[in-house]
Amino acid sequence: MTRPLLAEHVAQDGFIVHTRGRGFSEITAQAGNAVTASRVQTGIASIFTAHTSCSLLLGENADPAVREDLERWFARAVPDGDAIFRHDAEGPDDMPAHVRSILTGVSLTVPVHGGKLLLGTWQGIYLWEHRIDPHQRKVTVTVLGH
Repeated sequence: MTRPLLAEHVAQDGFIVHTRGRGFSEITAQAGNAVTASRVQTGIASIFTAHTSCSLLLGENADPAVREDLERWFARAVPDGDAIFRHDAEGPDDMPAHVRSILTGVSLTVPVHGGKLLLGTWQGIYLWEHRIDPHQRKVTVTVLGH
């Protein structure tokens, strides 16, 4: 029988991502650094951004065409300036950015093993900026484990 994992240690760290506007910023290394600094060997990392117009994504990191395809799909599914949206206080990308964020999510949970994020061979962690203009986005990483 295995021993249940108890969170004997909790650590929290954060970092700022300067986006260039709509698109992806890989944050795998920054999230991994927060895990390393926590000194947790086995547990979970919760990665969270406290914004309503960007999101976090765990996706393929080998072929940039994957992210380009996602962006094209969302441009078709949730177009800027669509007449269906009434909330446009900050421009035609305002409500579409909120919809994109809600559909993709603002948090991820990743296992920690051997003091590192337990990611698949082709997985990377990305902050996906949904606004056209550049922004500063805060990401918080909370690590629980032992």
